[in-house]
Amino acid sequence: MPPSKSAQNSNRGYDSKTATAVVVANMIGTGVFTSLGFQLVDIRSVFALLMLWFVGGIAALCGALTYAELTSRLPRSGGEYAFLSRIYHPALGFVSGWVSLTVGFAAPTALAAMTFAAYLGSATEHVVEINRMAAALTLVIIATFVHGRSHQASGRMQDWFTLIKVALIIIFILLVVMTVTANGTAQPLQWLPSGRDDDTLLSPAFAVSLIYVSYAYAGWNAATYITNEVRDPTRTVPKVLVIGTCIVMLLYLALNATFLFAVPMDDMEGRIEIGVIVAQYTFGQTGGLVMGATLSLLLISTVSAMTIAGPRVLQVMGEDFRLFRRLSETRDNGVPRFAIYAQGALTVIFIVTSTFDAILVFSGFLLGLSSLATVLGIFVLRYREQKAQHGQRHSGYRTWLYPLPPLIYSAIVIWTLGFIAVTRPVEAFAAAAILLLGLLAYWATEHFSRPD
Repeated sequence: MPPSKSAQNSNRGYDSKTATAVVVANMIGTGVFTSLGFQLVDIRSVFALLMLWFVGGIAALCGALTYAELTSRLPRSGGEYAFLSRIYHPALGFVSGWVSLTVGFAAPTALAAMTFAAYLGSATEHVVEINRMAAALTLVIIATFVHGRSHQASGRMQDWFTLIKVALIIIFILLVVMTVTANGTAQPLQWLPSGRDDDTLLSPAFAVSLIYVSYAYAGWNAATYITNEVRDPTRTVPKVLVIGTCIVMLLYLALNATFLFAVPMDDMEGRIEIGVIVAQYTFGQTGGLVMGATLSLLLISTVSAMTIAGPRVLQVMGEDFRLFRRLSETRDNGVPRFAIYAQGALTVIFIVTSTFDAILVFSGFLLGLSSLATVLGIFVLRYREQKAQHGQRHSGYRTWLYPLPPLIYSAIVIWTLGFIAVTRPVEAFAAAAILLLGLLAYWATEHFSRPD
């Protein structure tokens, strides 16, 4: 397949710093600050709770290691869409792109923007009352405008907000731990496993909770969506996938240990605003307000990163299908402005029409299926290599400890999705409906054929 139009501008694209920032910022969003409350409904073991985040991190890292080789072999923007189209069939790639188009990026971007507005509203409620929907829409519109201009403006915004995000999280962890320790209010927790933890780790509750954790880790593959706009992508993208995932895994484990260390489990059970609750317990009401403002700043980076990554799927679909050709058009600097504007419009629709929890498990299920099919593709490529090249090895990046990473990732995802299909059939059925609609959409677009 010839290189895409955007490949012509790769030398003027994002450097490794910005690509890593895109990965980190895509991952650190609403999930880590909201999901612990849901997990505490059924799981009360500290060890099991931290194992959730460890297992989720290992799965993400295994996925990143596998995607790194896929990117080295198939260096094209578009993530799962590009991989699945080349490995299996354009129809499967199209369905994955359809998922990204309808759910994968616009919905999480909307959720991040809505959470930004909620935290900003809680921080300013004693000063000025803001319209939360208007605040969410404003953030999306600004991010869409900035990232639709140039790589320079886009990269600068992403670098700074991601740096601020990571710095604020580290400062928050240190301040909470030091304050709680000094005040003698630390929770009496058993950090080591107990006899009942084996059953907990194999329970349906643990599997369902992994969906929330997987949602929090979603974005570890973000750099693959902008491959053609990363400088020296076959070397840079594999590196930033692994580095970015490791950074986030360490932050997530530290954050959740801090939450459990500072606040009684009963007071967090079923609650969404975990970060604010921890801040209020530790620093008082004022601390809660400051935390609300801080989290709203963190989510600017998340919205920004998703606005960078998501439209590249639409762009490469536009390059491959005449019906979507408009989405492939770029500025002279290679920025796919129409694709960015299209995702911005979809995000606005989600903000206006959806609620926070209506899409969480549903989108997690769909994205899990898409990434699973992609990871399994490494076995297909390795087989083809062995059969067709007569012993000649791919000279680029090769997955460390292969075949363990793709096998571990696949086992965790299959186990989790299986439990979801049984325990949350409505979400599973809705996901199947989206996939069917994607196949029908592919059939319809084939009547327009591919670009000349």
